[in-house]
Amino acid sequence: MRRIILTGGGTAGHVTPNIALIPELQKRGYEIHYIGSKTGIEKELIGNFDIPYYGISSGKLRRYFDIKNFTDPFRIIKGYAEADRLIKKIRPHVIFSKGGFVTVPVVKAAKRRHVPCVLHESDISPGLANRLCLSAATAICANFPETLENLPADKAHLTGSPIRSELFSGNRIKGLDFCGFTANKPVILVIGGSLGSVRVNEAVREILPQLLERYQIIHLCGKGKVDESLQGTEGYAQYEYIQKELCDLLDAADMVISRAGANAICELLALHKPNILIPLSLEASRGDQILNAASFEKQGFSCVIREEELTSERLLEAVRRVDENKQEYVAAMEASNQRDAVIRVADIIDATALSEEAAG
Repeated sequence: MRRIILTGGGTAGHVTPNIALIPELQKRGYEIHYIGSKTGIEKELIGNFDIPYYGISSGKLRRYFDIKNFTDPFRIIKGYAEADRLIKKIRPHVIFSKGGFVTVPVVKAAKRRHVPCVLHESDISPGLANRLCLSAATAICANFPETLENLPADKAHLTGSPIRSELFSGNRIKGLDFCGFTANKPVILVIGGSLGSVRVNEAVREILPQLLERYQIIHLCGKGKVDESLQGTEGYAQYEYIQKELCDLLDAADMVISRAGANAICELLALHKPNILIPLSLEASRGDQILNAASFEKQGFSCVIREEELTSERLLEAVRRVDENKQEYVAAMEASNQRDAVIRVADIIDATALSEEAAG
């Protein structure tokens, strides 16, 4: 039986593609192990699966001053030693790394142990952790055509992002019933991330009366951001966060307004949902969401509003434009054929593991 170590953490975006791969890897006969941080979100998410989980020390390489900058190098060194011992013990045929700073010591230790690594980069421009790991990678999977320009040509593969299979099993009627909605009126789903977005929330609520004339609105507004004064408004359902029923809500949605995190927008692409993207501004990020959104707009998948240009009027106009041209957006997404990312990435993992067996 082949053995694989999955690694990735820090945010849910560095874990969910790993989770999407688990059923396919199990079907192919892999014995799966997971290395993450000792306290990160990945520990909780992987805990839902019957997979050995190993927590290692993890630091963060910051570009700004923080007192932890003086102690984190020692955590990284400790994490490298812990990863090295685990790799020696597990003896994997291949490692798949989704990114996040916990992966750096794992990939570096794998290189020392001559274990091949497959990386996955979600954003157009590789993050710092993945950039540090590029030289140790045997193969690198990417979401966007533009990403290939920043990767070694002999290692790079355009695969898209592995999507959890349960997202394709949503039930529109269940989603409508969950919200108390009718089947006779289209639905807009607003997703601001688990923490929500004040700017997006405000813009949506300012035009709520106009939106409700034509649409029903599901608003995932973030923790602590429910507007009590709007509770009970007919056709408007607001929630801090939804996990279990999300696949049903997505199936019920005729249009989605969302941030532009790579995994989130790849899920919208795979589900062929007409969408409006409002990427995080440069003030709040390194600009990866802006690049992601620009790529989707260029490929005809999305309508984009920059956060600094977001007004209620601009958002209302974007909703009208996407509604009028929804068939064109759906056709572009259908032509992309990105539902096969799990198979494509698993095939690359297989090929990498086989090359290691042949070399061994």
